[in-house]
Amino acid sequence: MNTVPAMDYIMEDPREAARLEAKVDPKTWVQKYLAHRVRPGAEVLSVGCGPGVLLNEVSALHSSIRATGVDISADRVQEAIQRNRENPRLTFVRGDAQAMQFPSDSFDFVYSRMLLQYLREKEKAVAEMVRVCKPEGIVLLQDLDGQLLWHYPEDVKVQGAVQKVLAALAPTGFDPFVGRKLFCLAQKAGLKKLDVQVECYHLIAGAIEPRILRHWELKLDIAKSQMAKAFGSKAEAEEQIQRFLEYLCRPDTLTYSVQFTVTGEKAACERGGQN
Repeated sequence: MNTVPAMDYIMEDPREAARLEAKVDPKTWVQKYLAHRVRPGAEVLSVGCGPGVLLNEVSALHSSIRATGVDISADRVQEAIQRNRENPRLTFVRGDAQAMQFPSDSFDFVYSRMLLQYLREKEKAVAEMVRVCKPEGIVLLQDLDGQLLWHYPEDVKVQGAVQKVLAALAPTGFDPFVGRKLFCLAQKAGLKKLDVQVECYHLIAGAIEPRILRHWELKLDIAKSQMAKAFGSKAEAEEQIQRFLEYLCRPDTLTYSVQFTVTGEKAACERGGQN
């Protein structure tokens, strides 16, 4: 298990888990996307589970649900174990989404949230999620499209800086347009009865709210060391960060991205024909 998600340097920053946790309301997310799909008694797998906040909420849907989380980071797995040590129905293991060690046909429901954008071998990861899902089980994929890329009015310097960062990340497998690819990835993996939802995710119309600005300041500060590598110096990275934040604070600008959620059913096992 030596394949590490792109931008793992950001995820390993001890501030990152708290930042991501603050962005999502676990109960609201689970109720919206999972509650009507996860049946009592289900075995659930979260791929790229992080500290297990969402998975704990999944297990709260019914006392008969058992859930497993897999994550590439040993630190995140350990945090998940510590956080959820009083919940015996949760299990957390370290593993690679692109080569999971679970037997085939193990889980009734498999999901990943904001993971595929970081993986080099996205098709392989989705195929793995389908492999470990039981026949007639459900796989849910959720990710973003166009994050940090779509702004208007256009600012040549801001767009140039964004493109430079993306070029530096490209060898790691990072894909800011993976959201639109989920439908095709699910089809190639053999999922049936596909359902696609598209929603706005980032939306900053006019001057950014102070609370959201603080989130972006933290996000960019966490990423600063790697941005310095892309720009060639810490000073240049700081300048580009400041320019981007100033852009978000302008009253005439709009920044947005979209979120794709694709769910599908694994085909039932084929039965032998009768003579």
